[in-house]
Amino acid sequence: MSQAMEEPLGRQVLAGAQMLFVAFGALVLMPLITGMDPNVALFTAGIGTLLFQLVTKRQVPVFLASSFAFIAPIIAAKADFGLPAVLGGVVAAGIVYILLGFAVQLKGPGFIDRLLPPVVIAPVIISIGLALSPVAVNMAMGKAGDGSAQLIPYEAAMLISMPALLTTLLVAVLGRGLFRLVPILAGVAVGYGLCFAFGVVDTSGIAAAPWLAIP
Repeated sequence: MSQAMEEPLGRQVLAGAQMLFVAFGALVLMPLITGMDPNVALFTAGIGTLLFQLVTKRQVPVFLASSFAFIAPIIAAKADFGLPAVLGGVVAAGIVYILLGFAVQLKGPGFIDRLLPPVVIAPVIISIGLALSPVAVNMAMGKAGDGSAQLIPYEAAMLISMPALLTTLLVAVLGRGLFRLVPILAGVAVGYGLCFAFGVVDTSGIAAAPWLAIP
């Protein structure tokens, strides 16, 4: 954290903005896919992040957002057992996280590395990405995440999603210096600009929303 604070202010602002968009997208998308309330996810993520920074004394620059690792079990459990069972499972998973935290505090972070080496973690991350790829493809084509409805005309959706994807890839591969650090931010900027140009963005909900509300 101390090394990050020594970076130039402009670099910190750009990196922070990219982290904001990355975390916010994941944080909101996960409850939307699983049928839960995004407002609750935003509220609890904020509280969890503040507590995490308090406990770690700001030594780890991490924002706690929704985890895509839980999407498949949550959807399966909700279909078979209902929302109360899902919430109970989430609480149980939280207790396991707390116990692992105590184990790391007692034995050090090497305990996790020995228990879950990269050869185990990598296939899990790959499987999560592959499982979510149909959702990404449907959304890129202007459909709902499950493909049940066409939300945006197909032609407009492709004219928005493809340039955004291409911008992200080009900045990540060909970018130099500071710009190479923010490929996702560049893709988001291009995508939103095209959305406004095609009239896809609807700000009426933002204008009608209250400034303060309890989730």
